[in-house]
Amino acid sequence: MVRRIIKITARCLIILLGFLLVVVGGYVGYISVQYYRINDEAIIVPESNPTALLDVSGEYVITTYNIGFGAYDPEFSFFMDSGEMLTGEKTHGASGKAKNLEVVNANTNGAIAAVSAFDPDFLFFQEVDVEADRSYDVDQLAAIRAHFTGHGSVFAGNFHSAYLFYPFHDPIGKTQSGIASFSKYQIDSAVRHQLPIDDSFPAKFFDLDRCFLLTRIPTSDGTDLVLINIHMSAYDAGGLVRQAQLAALKLILEAEKDNYVIVGGDFNHDIAGSINLFPTEQKVPVWVYVLTEADLPDGYRFATANNVGTCRSSDIPYVPGVNYQAVIDGFIVNEKIATVAVTNIENDYLYSDHNPVKLTFRLNG
Repeated sequence: MVRRIIKITARCLIILLGFLLVVVGGYVGYISVQYYRINDEAIIVPESNPTALLDVSGEYVITTYNIGFGAYDPEFSFFMDSGEMLTGEKTHGASGKAKNLEVVNANTNGAIAAVSAFDPDFLFFQEVDVEADRSYDVDQLAAIRAHFTGHGSVFAGNFHSAYLFYPFHDPIGKTQSGIASFSKYQIDSAVRHQLPIDDSFPAKFFDLDRCFLLTRIPTSDGTDLVLINIHMSAYDAGGLVRQAQLAALKLILEAEKDNYVIVGGDFNHDIAGSINLFPTEQKVPVWVYVLTEADLPDGYRFATANNVGTCRSSDIPYVPGVNYQAVIDGFIVNEKIATVAVTNIENDYLYSDHNPVKLTFRLNG
């Protein structure tokens, strides 16, 4: 009798294991079939393209803001982030998606208002969801466009995934997201340039289809203002992927050096000597690497500020003075750009795990 029970139990376990293998194998097959990378040098058609020509004698404002798909209110922590307190306590983020629809709408509207207050001529945004389970299908791009009706815009997708059933307690789901650039002045052309990524399994399914978005703005002297919106990788061990991404960016910077050039966005590197600048109760995260002007092509420099941090750690909810902070958002400019002022906008991470950055500049013709 006992032997019979053991045999039946073993058979049931084998059937269950076989079922699980079929389910897991089928799911891996599903996400593998759905996976693709957007073609390099994809042409982006501007939306609501203005006709005004940029005057080289003017003074202008550009902002950059990673809006974190509307999820990152101060209570939010992200499941892919981990860290360590100064006490040695290990920490790990919890959530894969925003708390609810109301939070996404509030954060999206708050982020828009935060940069709108400066009446910028140009705007860069990162982590803009257009249709995603993690942000309850709020079309953030449409919301931004509805507010900045006097601006033309271009959008490049950099996260397009099948349904990701992870983390199991709060799955990310299906995502369509990207980066967006806005201009009050005529956009001549826009091109999405592919960046190297970690294409190992399963990292490629959870990281973004990284890219930068190059937008050409014609000016009154016949030279282009080249605006490059970028969001570099964060979750690559050893920073090797980011090194390859920087190399790809440098090739473009070298080619465009005779134009007016501004690169802005989320570099996922300390770009302002801020690695140990801000009060914290956490150790420096392992993902924090440093970029200096020695890493840039000749004739280029960083335009950054360190009055406040631009990114807070997301392995724990935000508490002032507790979370690690660094300046990883800002700008790179060439010698044909005169920096008037750079400011990191202090909004205490109310709407994102990033603070926006504002650059006032002139063109050196």
